[in-house]
Amino acid sequence: MEARGQHGTNVHPTSSPADRLAAVGNQMIEIHLWLGAELTRLRESLDDPDPDPDPDTGGTGRSRDLRAHCLSFCAALGRHHTGEDDGAFRLLADQVPELRPVIANLITDHEVVAGILHRVETLLGADASMPAAQVRAELDGLAALLESHFRYEEKRLVTALNALSGQPGTAEELLGLTAPPRPAG
Repeated sequence: MEARGQHGTNVHPTSSPADRLAAVGNQMIEIHLWLGAELTRLRESLDDPDPDPDPDTGGTGRSRDLRAHCLSFCAALGRHHTGEDDGAFRLLADQVPELRPVIANLITDHEVVAGILHRVETLLGADASMPAAQVRAELDGLAALLESHFRYEEKRLVTALNALSGQPGTAEELLGLTAPPRPAG
């Protein structure tokens, strides 16, 4: 997934509830950028040579590391979408009813993504030899879907999230995750 340009400046909440919620729309973008980067890194790691083969089991160090990274990514993406469905989307549906059709489309996308994540998790748990080609196909499909999904969601919801004022809630409560800190440099 390719990184998108600057969508906002300050992604850290300030003291007022309006500013805190305004930051949530920007934090959603930061979370999307992080998830996209993690998915790219995960897909690229499918081609990495095995640094630590295990001759006793026939398994590989890469497979174990890749499984752990993939399962961690799947869990983070699942938490994000559940958080949106139960947090930000409910708030927006109540506050901005004209967004309900958009939200319904996004929830449908979340269900499709959940199906892909389930298939990936099943493939990773299948046996000691990870079916890399099948995992790659699922992750490639996921990347294409998420690129479109994230852009649509950002285009349709960030402004609405940033326009809401006086609503309690943290990014974690409304989005399921907080944006990880950016690496230094």
